[in-house]
Amino acid sequence: MKKTGLILAVSFLTFLSLGALAMVNFQPELKEQLADTYTSLFDLDEKPNATLLMPEAVEVFEVPDLKDYKARLRKNSYPKHLATAEEKGAGLILDDEQLFQLVEAGMLVEVSSGIGYEVEKLTHSHPYLTPEAKKVLEEIGQTYEALVGDGEFFTVTSGTRTIEQQKKLGRRNRNATKGTSSHSYGLSVDISYIRFNGEKSWNWKKRKKLEKVLSYFQEQNKIYAIKERKQNCFHITFR
Repeated sequence: MKKTGLILAVSFLTFLSLGALAMVNFQPELKEQLADTYTSLFDLDEKPNATLLMPEAVEVFEVPDLKDYKARLRKNSYPKHLATAEEKGAGLILDDEQLFQLVEAGMLVEVSSGIGYEVEKLTHSHPYLTPEAKKVLEEIGQTYEALVGDGEFFTVTSGTRTIEQQKKLGRRNRNATKGTSSHSYGLSVDISYIRFNGEKSWNWKKRKKLEKVLSYFQEQNKIYAIKERKQNCFHITFR
């Protein structure tokens, strides 16, 4: 039984070697490629400058302790929001077709809920942001929960709007931005200051703590902010 197995193994290796030899003889370029491959694998010691590619280190966000932090949220002018969106966003998004092309290309990613925040069901915008914007939103959420308490979260009430959606909203809402909005670049959200833990709540303490968190990120040059009183929300553009 063992002898039969040995014969089969030798026959297979012989057949494989003959096949490889034939391929190399009929395809000279393959011969060169194989030679280069073996050289790169086994000749590293003779190449002092040869290096192995190492995976990049993953940046870990360290949640800041804001218990004693004192700062006031400043109003950043809307032109700053718009200029940042134009410079760092995914480009002006005209309609749903273009938006989902950006999603497929990885330039926009979905946001739903995470530590310290949730995105409510959106009717006039889409729950998508650039990967960089989502990262900062997650950092804000983690910082908020650490300050307020485990399981606490705020609510994102608006995400990315296409130009088509912005026009429709303008016809329904007089307070909606006329013309191009920073929401149409995948870089802006609205965060409610009257909705906490999924419920409408005029909670002054939680509102001030949310404002404290946002002022910290504003000071770190990670966001621009505008407090919209008529809409009861903070308009945030990620920098």
